[in-house]
Amino acid sequence: MACDKVFRRVTLRPGVMYDVTYPMNPRDVKSAADARHIVEERGLRYVKIGVVDLDGVLRGKYVAKEKFLSALEHGLGFCDVILGWDVDDQTYDNVEFTGWHTGFPDAQVRVIPESCRDLPFEEGMLFFLCEFLPPASELCPRGVLRRVLERAKAMGYTAYAAFEYEFFMFEETPHSVREKGYRNLKPMTPGSFGYSVLRSTVGADFYHQLLDTCYRMDIPLEGLHTETGPGVLEGCITVDNALAAADKASLFKTFTKVLAQKNGLMATFMAKWSAQQAGQGGHIHLSLKDRNGEALFYDPKETRHMSAAMRHFIGGQQRLMPELIAMVGSNVNSYSRLVPGLWAPTNATWGIENRTCAIRAIPGSPKAQRVEYRVAASDANPYLALAAAIASGLLGIEHQIEPDPPVSGNAYQAEFPEERRLPATLWEAAQRLKASDSARTLFGDVFVDHYAASREWEERVFRKHVTDWELGRYFEII
Repeated sequence: MACDKVFRRVTLRPGVMYDVTYPMNPRDVKSAADARHIVEERGLRYVKIGVVDLDGVLRGKYVAKEKFLSALEHGLGFCDVILGWDVDDQTYDNVEFTGWHTGFPDAQVRVIPESCRDLPFEEGMLFFLCEFLPPASELCPRGVLRRVLERAKAMGYTAYAAFEYEFFMFEETPHSVREKGYRNLKPMTPGSFGYSVLRSTVGADFYHQLLDTCYRMDIPLEGLHTETGPGVLEGCITVDNALAAADKASLFKTFTKVLAQKNGLMATFMAKWSAQQAGQGGHIHLSLKDRNGEALFYDPKETRHMSAAMRHFIGGQQRLMPELIAMVGSNVNSYSRLVPGLWAPTNATWGIENRTCAIRAIPGSPKAQRVEYRVAASDANPYLALAAAIASGLLGIEHQIEPDPPVSGNAYQAEFPEERRLPATLWEAAQRLKASDSARTLFGDVFVDHYAASREWEERVFRKHVTDWELGRYFEII
């Protein structure tokens, strides 16, 4: 259990802090009664809550203690615009669920007691995730994943996942990046220093802060290292049950950015921030256990110990990836990464221990045998990407879908049939999602129609803008 020492940092007098310890660990909160108890025990006047929107952005607010305690029993209202606007707070003009035509009413959310965490950075505050209740639950990313996991449970399976994120760090601030027009940014460190002991030792203060923040918030990292590129790091979150893993992924992205800005730095999880640098992966490691707690993907009698269930799971992922990619590549920039030669796939491929494929089968012991869903980038909404990865795999098991032969060698240079090609743009991805009968079966018409429309909006907003590339290419010569 993370957070062995549970404390709230309090100011004794200006410049002097001391730690107050409490009997109850926030990660021991499992019920509404526990949540009430820990808030009362700490004498809090306010609690912070948050809910994740369609783009994976954690939206939240402070609520008074009395309102929070009431919400534990009865829920509370959260403006449904959260499900009806983009990352720039601009409302979609092509969805039915919410908008100017509905007046943006409140939607009910429930507090998730077991998500309780201490907020770091001397805030002295507890944080709770929330999830939308019906009818908004049809669109809630966490609700979408939860329903996929209920499907898995009905099949006799429990899903486990671990996210690993690449992210670039800059010696910039929210003001400076805007003043520079997001050009000529200064990375935290120069050069390509993958797995560098030099870089991680010189920058140990920030590394240790990040490791400690994640530990205290029960988002333990099993690895943190430099990747290849100026200022790029990779954090690997420890495996957990799939819903908790997605919660941790969402919190990791948010509070890594918080910690960076508190240190005069900035972190970006864009899929591709620079034409000169590789994209940023947000790979997902997946496994299933059966009702007896046995590893479903492991069979000692089969080649590479790959069970039939693992093979069919990959088969389902491979077949449905082109139809569900909008849930994984959720914005225009996502598709800048999915080009040849940038450590990202352009086809729905799989291989055994092959990092050039969209799906990597990883043989090992019963505990370690797993599937790595490598098509995802760091910008993906963790709930929706995980929902797509697991749901497609479950459909593969259910219908015993056989995958293609595994790819050996460089998948980027191989030829594949048209049905394995991934959409090249967000607009195309949205059309594939809308037309997918499987997506409608797995996630429901309400979600598919609303989410696809939101991606169409994102593409249309992009089309209104003139890029630097267009100016540089056409301004004078045309």
